[in-house]
Amino acid sequence: MTSTATDLAVAAWPDCAPRLLRPSEAGTEDYAEYTRAGGYRPLIDADALLTQVDLSGLLGRGGAAFPIGTKLRTVHNAHQRGSETVVVANGEEGEPASVKDRWLLRNRPHLVLDGLRLATAVAGARRAYVYVSDSPAANAVTAALSEVPPETFGATEITVVTVEPGYVAGEETAAVRRINGGPAKPTDKPPRPFEEGVAGVPTMVSNVETLANLPYIHEHGAEKFRSVGTPMSPGTFLATITGGGRPAALYEIPHGASFSDLLHLHGVTSDAVTGVLMGGYFAGLVNTDILDATLDHESVRRLGSGLGCGAISILTDDCPVAVAAAVMSYFDRENAGQCGSCFNGTAAMAAVTSALRDGVATQEDVTRLERWSVVLRGRGACGTLDGATNVAASLLRQFPQVVARHLTDDCTACRADAFAAVRPYEVEAVAQS
Repeated sequence: MTSTATDLAVAAWPDCAPRLLRPSEAGTEDYAEYTRAGGYRPLIDADALLTQVDLSGLLGRGGAAFPIGTKLRTVHNAHQRGSETVVVANGEEGEPASVKDRWLLRNRPHLVLDGLRLATAVAGARRAYVYVSDSPAANAVTAALSEVPPETFGATEITVVTVEPGYVAGEETAAVRRINGGPAKPTDKPPRPFEEGVAGVPTMVSNVETLANLPYIHEHGAEKFRSVGTPMSPGTFLATITGGGRPAALYEIPHGASFSDLLHLHGVTSDAVTGVLMGGYFAGLVNTDILDATLDHESVRRLGSGLGCGAISILTDDCPVAVAAAVMSYFDRENAGQCGSCFNGTAAMAAVTSALRDGVATQEDVTRLERWSVVLRGRGACGTLDGATNVAASLLRQFPQVVARHLTDDCTACRADAFAAVRPYEVEAVAQS
């Protein structure tokens, strides 16, 4: 379940002009091309832009869907009180099933840097960082920075920081800790980075896709930004689609688009779909109720899941129990090893889901798994343990009949050829086809 270098298709949504993608172009967009299209527009009034960001309702695209205006205003206010501030563009895409951030950094580095420029201007930051783990992305950003006239960023110094890839390395406190010279592992909260971050000063850590929306808001305003999407989920988002027997694809989708239309665009028939793994690995599994859903935060939450980072893996022939076991084993390997509840909890849940896949689990095992999915939630320093509990809880809630079949070793799919992957639905490369 891994995409190869020529597998990634990139496409805009029909009848929706792309804001983030360049579907008709290949390769890295250079400074001349970006400025010809209106990039790096002078910022006349930082306070006015902040107001427009607030009105836009732009939600973070890294997974938590936190309003970016709230985060930006908090750091802006700290600057107004005389504090030094920092902005971090977080491009450490630790989610294996997602490719959007790497694509943006490799193909549209100036769009990300322009968004970072606007965020630093509003936040009053003299220092900014682009935090990445993908070498081609780091090279593209470094090359892009060399093209930009120094006066474009004013007095702000921008540094590219590279880190070894890892599921927890992109968590915001892990990013701050690494930039501060420590390991890329999460820390307890509070304090949050906007309170005490890089070098101990208020720091805004924002996903690169989130920042890439700021130039559009700067040029067109909040009302135009909200002209697509839903009232609670405005704008478009980048979705990495894997599974379903199809090559991986990156689509720019307006919030509120129907899942059935996504299937049609991706070339998968609804009759073949048994469910999805939603939001990368974090938001868990959803059964065929997804077929009637729209792709926005409020609708997906009603299914007990979430859009997360926009990664959606389509299940057709893959058994959800086996998929859950593979994801849980990944969480077990990738946890930071700092919290006993996570270190031991992910191992225990991985053991039960693997036993369930193999047809050797008991009802007592399933009962323990159900209890762990409740009592372990919220007990880790980062989201890894919550992701594991989401997978466990959603498997039991969304697929009870499939779980029951595994208790009697009666899953045809798993007995024939059980789904197994070290990094389920991973997208390894971002070459555009």
